[in-house]
Amino acid sequence: MGVIRHVVCAMSGGVDSSVAALLLRKRGYSVTGVFMKNWDSLDERGVCTTEKDCEDAYRVCQFLDIPFHQVSYVKEYWHEVFSNLLAEYEKGRTPNPDILCNKHIKFNHFHKYALSTLGADAMATGHYARTSQEDEEVFQQSHRAPPTTLFRDRFEIRNLKLYHSSKGADLLKDQTFFLSQISQDALRQTMFPLSGLTKEFVKKIATEAGFHHILKKKESMGICFIGERNFEKFLLEYLEPKPGNFVSIEDGTVMGTHKGWFTLTLGQRARIGGQRNAWFVVDKDVSTGNVFVAPTTNHPALFRDTMRTDRFHWIAVDPPPDLARTQMMECYFRFIHQMPLTPCTVTLNMDGSVWISLSQPLRALTPGQFAVLYRGGECLGSGKIIQLGPSAYTLQQGREQGTHPVPAS
Repeated sequence: MGVIRHVVCAMSGGVDSSVAALLLRKRGYSVTGVFMKNWDSLDERGVCTTEKDCEDAYRVCQFLDIPFHQVSYVKEYWHEVFSNLLAEYEKGRTPNPDILCNKHIKFNHFHKYALSTLGADAMATGHYARTSQEDEEVFQQSHRAPPTTLFRDRFEIRNLKLYHSSKGADLLKDQTFFLSQISQDALRQTMFPLSGLTKEFVKKIATEAGFHHILKKKESMGICFIGERNFEKFLLEYLEPKPGNFVSIEDGTVMGTHKGWFTLTLGQRARIGGQRNAWFVVDKDVSTGNVFVAPTTNHPALFRDTMRTDRFHWIAVDPPPDLARTQMMECYFRFIHQMPLTPCTVTLNMDGSVWISLSQPLRALTPGQFAVLYRGGECLGSGKIIQLGPSAYTLQQGREQGTHPVPAS
């Protein structure tokens, strides 16, 4: 990538992207703010939050005296993210729309729009992330013709680093988890102006800049670009109810009924009418509609230590050399943003998928979620969990049955 002059900043109308645009402007770059519209309906209060967010983004761009554009990816979001989300729920899985949205919309369609349509040298986002090639170094690069050899120069690969602030670890805001499926091409042409900053410091910058209208907004915690919803009610607007039974994992007793397995995810408390005690979802059988429940939040049926992913997405394009050479590698794992990293052993399969064996069983490993791997302070990439190993409860049952004497025939 040559010397960066024109940067297109993705603007959401929130604090992070607004401060990202401000910092780029202060560094002397030609900045264009762009707001993405990816959803086209009202929320449960009958309010179109997209319009308010767009207006907030526009006001920031006016304040910074930079051009503002709006682009719609409603159709692309529906076909590439939301339809996928519904299909996954119908399979009994629990997808992660934020990771899918970054992969398909922000770091694909928007990335191409910024560079091709608006002629930018790079795009920028308000993610708390950093790369092996800091932005200032990228600016100083002179243009080089692409290599003509068959082999990539390993030094040209841009790695996604585990985020930390300049004042020490700030892992609670690390957002590499959500970027674990983006392409190397997009990463090489993306800047993260908030790299090295804490959330509190970003809010301080926003306060000093006078962005009071966005500081009052609460941080979005809902589905990517759709917002906060009554989840069960929202899903049932798009999927036919498929009633089934809640079944005890311990003795097969039918405990109650549900409206559809897709409204439930592993580990959550099951709302079962007439039950005084709390029961928790531990497994689902899509073929019968049965949702298996257990009587305690830390029941052994909720704990597993092995899983298989689909074809793994490596941010550096190829798997790490030692994994490619030996088919095994030690690293760290998480499947939920902000959860502690867990040591694991990864086995590479012939089809590009991986088996992951954890150093200790974790609660509620969930098919459809992404297994994100880290090593040496770097996010290596991710793969969708499509198969789980046996639970601690299943193994315990197997051991107990194995110790029973065989009756005489």
